[in-house]
Amino acid sequence: MYVPLIINNNCIELLYRGVAGMKIAIVTGVSKGLGKSIAELFMESGIDVIGISRSETKYLEEHAQKHQVTYYHHKCDLADLLSIEEVLAQVVEQIKEPEISTIYLVNNAATLDPIEQANNIKSQELAKHVQINTVAPMVILNRLLHEISETDANLFAVNITSGAGERPIYGWSAYCSTKASINMYTKTVALEQGKQTTGNKVIAFNPGVMDTNMQEKIRASSPDAFIDVEKFKAYKENNELKTSHEVAQVVVDIMTDDINMENGKIYSIKDYV
Repeated sequence: MYVPLIINNNCIELLYRGVAGMKIAIVTGVSKGLGKSIAELFMESGIDVIGISRSETKYLEEHAQKHQVTYYHHKCDLADLLSIEEVLAQVVEQIKEPEISTIYLVNNAATLDPIEQANNIKSQELAKHVQINTVAPMVILNRLLHEISETDANLFAVNITSGAGERPIYGWSAYCSTKASINMYTKTVALEQGKQTTGNKVIAFNPGVMDTNMQEKIRASSPDAFIDVEKFKAYKENNELKTSHEVAQVVVDIMTDDINMENGKIYSIKDYV
């Protein structure tokens, strides 16, 4: 584990306690929903967490203290490439300590907007969507793989995907396309890491339908933009939505059992819960 030594202008130097075999997790979209639940469970497993999101949550700091681990938050707008690069420069310094043997990365942050027929989507909305859902997770994982190649640490990464990446859904042309992209990116990077025998593993995970803010946005959609809106309202009314905590438990169990983690696999919650 590590403890803060100096905090200055949102930059932090870290003093490590010299424990060999340390593990650390990096989670994007950490302030709410699935990302928050995943961060909680890593902490409860004794793993330090670096969170990346636009907003902070005091709760995670308190949760880390309760479980005697360290939590550090980086404020970052994943729609802004420069912001990502600046944060990654700081994260890299945090994870390149010789005591760290295992790094977990959860590329969780994503947006569903715009929910709209493709012919009605504005160019700027589309560009922002692709940046958050596809470019950001690719940039983050690519950079971490490059940086840890100079260390003895192994990286175990999960890209949170969706069933929408495997089938077309009316009104979700952007979301379906970016999740399909993430699936193929996951398989390709896993292939490369396997061929290079790095020991690093990359998977994707489909969490299914959860009771989160994203589902609230879906239920608030116009039927003209999203013709399946009534079906998603029924999920809520019939208590068919899984909690973010039960889904997070499956994700963390898969990642921390890294020996049996199948490189390149697209995992799905339906096979577990």
